[in-house]
Formats: sequence, structure tokens, C-alpha cells
Amino acid sequence: MTDIAEALRLDDVDELAHFRSRFTWPDGVVYLDGNSLGALPVATAGRVEKVIREEWGTGLIRSWNDADWISMPQRVGSKIAPLIGAEPEEVIVADSVSVNLFKLIAAALAMRPGRKVVLSEPGNFPTDLYMIQGLEGQGLSVQRTAEADGIEAALDDDVALLLLTHVHYKSGRMHDMINLTKAAHEAGALVLWDLSHSVGAVEVDLNGCEADFAVGCGYKYLNGGPGAPAFAYVAKRHHNVLQQPLSGWMGHAAPFAFSDNYTPAPGVDRLLAGTPHILGLAALEVGVDIAAEIGIAALAEKSRRMSEFFRVAVTERLPDLELVSPIDPTVRGSQLSFRHEHAYAICQALIAQGIIGDFREPDILRFGFAPSYLSFDDVFKAATALVELVASGKWERPEFSERSKVT
Repeated sequence: MTDIAEALRLDDVDELAHFRSRFTWPDGVVYLDGNSLGALPVATAGRVEKVIREEWGTGLIRSWNDADWISMPQRVGSKIAPLIGAEPEEVIVADSVSVNLFKLIAAALAMRPGRKVVLSEPGNFPTDLYMIQGLEGQGLSVQRTAEADGIEAALDDDVALLLLTHVHYKSGRMHDMINLTKAAHEAGALVLWDLSHSVGAVEVDLNGCEADFAVGCGYKYLNGGPGAPAFAYVAKRHHNVLQQPLSGWMGHAAPFAFSDNYTPAPGVDRLLAGTPHILGLAALEVGVDIAAEIGIAALAEKSRRMSEFFRVAVTERLPDLELVSPIDPTVRGSQLSFRHEHAYAICQALIAQGIIGDFREPDILRFGFAPSYLSFDDVFKAATALVELVASGKWERPEFSERSKVT
């Protein structure tokens, strides 16, 4: 049963329902795009204002010590660690996903001399492939791709690194992290997982599956704000041999010694490069604290229930609408994607009604389910609006077909 009564019943028994009040909400909006940009926590504005007015405005440079700005990359990283099955000293917040990918791809290649191939899959998130290609242009790597069902067969003696996004950004399909990591290791390769569409929404156990490296963003399910800093994970067993190419001063063993010669900091701290983005870190920490308070098991369980509720509510009324995501909620991320030749226009028509999902080229309607703040009532309203719109054809208006710059 997927009617409004069932949605309200599920909200009544939802143990996470009270966390909704911890987020800012515009009137008349149902937000199913948290897999592109998470909602604003209520506490974020006050936290950032405190950093600006008090720590920066009054404390000035003293706040690097007095407000402990200097340890924010490690502190926030240690809070992310339990969400991804890592130890606190294995995760650090720094730079962007793209930059961290570059660092770790290069580091992995250095750890596998004689091998240059970085294996990924076609249709992976573009920045992952672009970073491989950038290193390829410098003669350091060779990109190879294989479809999802052919990845294990493509792991040969030339592969230095397997780079995959755990939850595919377009389809929501989730890779088998345990078995693919094992297969890569058996072939002598290292593994780098992109957790951008996983962290804060699905359970991840990096240490349990013996992953080598991982990256992830802070602006999706961690609700760190647009352009929030990213994080990187390096398994402890690699700390002493890790050589990253961006040897910036904050990754030095003694940055304030101002030595002319670079000596890497111990452990994951060597992944730092330039000065940390304190305002971004302050905003991110608020979102991470909420996710940590809830716990990843509860977040993932609600995510699965919400996406399944939406799937049934749509497909039982629109059986001809093609579902791109896996039917089984245990092998997909916290999203559902549907294919329709007029997906862009439908997405824009939904937004005009206050139902915000998103569109991915060329024909994908994508809906994300952020478990920390969405209600089942939200999910039912969005499913109902989608069904009625597709069935009625009311999206067939010129203003919904003109492509905008950001979708």
C-alpha cells in the first residue's frame, strides 16, 4: 500500500522524523535533489557567523590556535570515518574530490612500478575519468574501461589501480565493494573508491573490505553546502609509503619550520596541500555532526525504505515508465532514476510545482532520498506529482523544454 495514509503512518513511526526540524525549508518545496546538494542545517548559519565575527573578526590570526582551526581537517575527517568504516586517523578533509582523485591516482601508480593502467568503467562520473586522462597526458597512466559485468575479467597484470564510484551517479547501481576489491588485490592492483554518492546515505565498510583508498564530497548527503570541502581515506597500512604529488606546505611534517626541502607529514596528514578552507570546514562540520548523531545504519535503513516506497508508488501507477536503477534496494544507492525521452521537460515541470529532482543527460529523471530530513509524505507527494504529470502530458509546454545552464 502506497497511499497518503500509509505515508503518514510511516512518518508517525519514523525515529528520524524529528531531525527534519534541524534543517531549513522553503515553503512549498519537496526536495529530492539532496544527492546533488544537501539541504541547509539550521545551525550552519550561526556556526559560520561565529567563525566570521568572533574567530576571524576578533581572534584574527590567533584563531589558528585559540579556535583550533589548524586541526579542523583532521577533526572533521575523524567524524566522517565511522560513516565509511574507517579509523579516525585514516580520513582527512581537504580540497575537492577532483584534486583528491589526482593525488591518490598518482600515489597508487607510484606504489605499483611497472604498471600504468588505471581501470574504470565507461559512464563513470566524468571527473574520475578526466583525472585519469590528465595523468595519461603526462605519460604516467593509461586509461582502460570495462563495463560493470566485465571489470573482474579486465583485471590483468598491467592494472595498477581500479577506480570506481561505489554508487553510480546516474543509475544508482551499487558496486560490490567487497568482491571487486578482493579481485583487484588478487590481480596485484590497488583500489580507489569514490564515495560521493554513498557517504551519509548507504553503509560503507572500507576497512572491512580492505580498501586501499577512497574519496568523497561534503555537499551531498553530508549537507556541507555548495562547494564544501571533500575528504580522502588512506588505509593505515599504506601511510608510510604514500607519496602524493601535490607536496604543499600544509602536508609537510613541520610546516611552520619553513624548510626549503619537503618532508611529508606522518600518515594521512600528508594529503594536505594548501591552507585549509576554514569557512567551508565549519559549515561541513555541522552537517557531519548531524549524520554522526543519527548513525549510518539508521540513515541507510530509512534510505532504503523511502526509495522503495517511491518506486512502488510510481511503478504501480506508471508501469511503462522505465526504471534505470536496480529494483533491489540493497544493491542501489539512495536514489531512483527513470528513463523518458522528455525527461528534461518533465523535470522542469516538476520543479515548477515545487517538486525538485534533477535531470541527467540524455534522458534520465533522477530522484535522491536524503534520509536525515525527508518525510514519507514528501516522497508520496513527489511520486504522485510525477505520475500525474507523465500521465497527463502537461509537461509539453515550451518553457519546460528550453535547457538551462544548471539542471
